[in-house]
Amino acid sequence: MLKPLLVTAALYLAAIGLALLVVPARFGVGAVPEDAEPELLALLRLLGGPFLGIAVLNWMSRNSSPASIRNTVVLANFVGFAVVAGNDVWGVLSGEARDLARVFLLVHLAFALAFGLAWARAGREPDRTG
Repeated sequence: MLKPLLVTAALYLAAIGLALLVVPARFGVGAVPEDAEPELLALLRLLGGPFLGIAVLNWMSRNSSPASIRNTVVLANFVGFAVVAGNDVWGVLSGEARDLARVFLLVHLAFALAFGLAWARAGREPDRTG
């Protein structure tokens, strides 16, 4: 179950990272003004880098055998997706988020739940690294 989750998260985060880097205004439709200042677009592009970095981390960890490394990656994904899902919930409930946030809320919540479940299961598995 963990390998498909890491691969899916890697592909999702890579898509978000590339969208932020290549087409930040289009990706931010409904949140970024059409006449966005270059500084705002530069900030959005800046955020694309960490998304791509986490995507690579997930991709490279998909076949990882040392439990301590794999579990660290799972926990980091759980925390990241849970925080983002919490932000999405706040934005949707307060009405401050764009309409598309409802879709992202479901995606981020699903990832948070999946990584949370994987983290909980990892805590019950013996560490076979020695």
